[in-house]
Amino acid sequence: MAADKVPFWQHKSLAQMDQAEWESLCDGCGKCCLVKLQDEEDDAVYYTNVACRYLDEACRCQVYGERLQKKPDCIRLQPGDVAVFSWLPASCAYRRLAEGKPLPAWHPLLSGSDHAMHRGGHSVAGRVYCEDDIHPDDLECFVVQWVE
Repeated sequence: MAADKVPFWQHKSLAQMDQAEWESLCDGCGKCCLVKLQDEEDDAVYYTNVACRYLDEACRCQVYGERLQKKPDCIRLQPGDVAVFSWLPASCAYRRLAEGKPLPAWHPLLSGSDHAMHRGGHSVAGRVYCEDDIHPDDLECFVVQWVE
């Protein structure tokens, strides 16, 4: 198969992708926008069902272009950050490709829309609380295990 027929994520490394390709890898699950807790003893990362105030019902950031200014602790993923990808959910395209794994069948680049992801329970849509409504001392009560 010619290289132009092979999907870009199958023949390009993360570092070789242009900005549009990089951005299209995001499946829009919203899991990276959840408040996460890290165990101080073993560095294990625990996801909560508490989302950033800017995550909307469609699991997209309402202030994406300004997110780093509006929320300084927001993490900007870049190809060179592969070492930090381990905290991303196992279903995340960035993490999967960095680990040499294929995209999941429900990924919008394969399925053509985000409906399969939402129907399959792979996103946080309709299942999270806004961080503005949760006291930081109560976050441990909101730790959950998400479907990968």
